[in-house]
Amino acid sequence: MNAGGTTREDSRHQGTDVPTLAGRPRYADAVRRLSGAQKSAQGAPAYSRFVNRPLGRRLAAAAHVLGLAPNQVTVLSGLSTAAGIAALALLPPAWWTGLVVAALLVLGYALDAADGQLARLRGGGSSAGEWLDHVVDAAKTATVHLAVLVAAYRGWDPRPEAWLLLPLLFSAVSCTWFFTIVLNDHLRRRAGTRDGQATVAVGEARQHSTLRSLASVPVDYGVLCVVAALSGLPAVFGWVYGALAIGFTLVTAASMVAWYRQVAALDGTPS
Repeated sequence: MNAGGTTREDSRHQGTDVPTLAGRPRYADAVRRLSGAQKSAQGAPAYSRFVNRPLGRRLAAAAHVLGLAPNQVTVLSGLSTAAGIAALALLPPAWWTGLVVAALLVLGYALDAADGQLARLRGGGSSAGEWLDHVVDAAKTATVHLAVLVAAYRGWDPRPEAWLLLPLLFSAVSCTWFFTIVLNDHLRRRAGTRDGQATVAVGEARQHSTLRSLASVPVDYGVLCVVAALSGLPAVFGWVYGALAIGFTLVTAASMVAWYRQVAALDGTPS
């Protein structure tokens, strides 16, 4: 999805820079090769950068040892995320249901990072793989918030009627955010100025601003996955989710202004 994921386009363009592996190596060998060929950390939110990518790296290594293809990992990511979203919408609120939802969403997001890393490990991705990855991301971006709406409507008591508008707003803003990121990438690539996605050494990745990663917390899908652990405690989850929705909206609004100016500069259009 999002700013923290590894897209297939990244793999397709840069897989040739990473040594391919003959046969199936040991798990430790695969992890070591992936650790030395990571995408730039520039602009990546904190959870995606410090938790999801390392976790996805290990899942990618395990998938490679098992002989799984990147598209198969994408399907597993989609299934895990779909199960988490269904659990969020349908299970009654309880402390343990929140943990189940969070575990499934966290696993789905980690597998989302793993598919692109696995493609890089195997020497490159494909257009079909990139398409599948984006379709899964688009589906979860919208439906996870609709699941919150359904959960609140079905199981929260008392349930403030006005609060039900919040997941709808969050879904609309998230979908706009996701589409704009994909569109920005497409326009920059067409203009030949796409950057920030190069494969870099681990040491270089650490040079990028940790502060910027932390500032991106509201738009980090991984943070939402972790916050879902509170969904079994509606009174607490409602406040945390609401704060996350407000933060996401504010960051999105500021980003749209900056992105418009950047895109306008591609062809000299006055901003």
